[in-house]
Amino acid sequence: MTQQQVYPIGVPGQKWGEQEKALWFERQQVKRSYQQEVVSKINALSDKFVLKQYGALSIDPARYPLLALHSKQLDPKKPTVLITGGVHGYETSGVQGALLFMQTQAQAYVNDFNIIACPCVSPWGYETINRWNPKAIDPNRSFYSDSPAEEAAAVMELIHSLALTIDVHFDLHETTDSDNSEFRPALAARDATVHDNWNIPDGFYLVANSVKPQDDFQTAIIKSVEQVTHIAPADEQGRLIGEPVVQPGVINYAARQLGLCMGFSDAEYVTTTEVYPDSPKVDDENCNLAQVAVITGGLDYLLAQRNKL
Repeated sequence: MTQQQVYPIGVPGQKWGEQEKALWFERQQVKRSYQQEVVSKINALSDKFVLKQYGALSIDPARYPLLALHSKQLDPKKPTVLITGGVHGYETSGVQGALLFMQTQAQAYVNDFNIIACPCVSPWGYETINRWNPKAIDPNRSFYSDSPAEEAAAVMELIHSLALTIDVHFDLHETTDSDNSEFRPALAARDATVHDNWNIPDGFYLVANSVKPQDDFQTAIIKSVEQVTHIAPADEQGRLIGEPVVQPGVINYAARQLGLCMGFSDAEYVTTTEVYPDSPKVDDENCNLAQVAVITGGLDYLLAQRNKL
């Protein structure tokens, strides 16, 4: 249903200017620690992987270093896997799921793949539990040349600097109740538009790239995840968040056209995950394990395909 909600910043019908964005920024509060919950875990993996700082957020470079982990030996003859989490900083299991994979499963795949992980692309967003960055910009609509989001620009520059072709990309996200209660009203106010509230799906689903959806790859991931958690059913219109379901638990987006993280490379195999942490059927551990199951399910599928050749 279309709902125009009154947002406490701005004038209805007028796009935000710098003053409104500054007011929005002033309302944000730190709610958790990037250093304690993320950086410490990345540092603990530096004996197994190369730890690379690929930048820092200008708002506070010492507090918000941008950190990646990758295989000790990067071999251009191997397919390269990119894992991104926390592009939207408030989507917790994207961050913690990426870290859990690196902690518990990645070593099983380093002989077959180059692995690159950016566990928390948006650390300020992580601390303030925000979808946007400090400038009220959505990083996951900003993966293109001359990006206005430094978080997105830094990831793209990192991949360029490593001079490897990305073959597989897992971008780890969540869909939360706050999408309707906070994000969509804020987005409507910022852009002076009206947004339909989504029917938030109760369960896990995937967003594939409509240009190259790789249906069998997505199917394999869904089969892996359903061993861990429940898959979101389509609504009465056969949709998830307004998009047609192309197979159980999967919708397609025009990734590059929308500036999505999953669309910035030419990777052949791409998926964006959507965990629903507000479901009464899950807890934090289950959400993190679902993200891990995405990566292992996808990589196991690719290894099985290779072995058939």
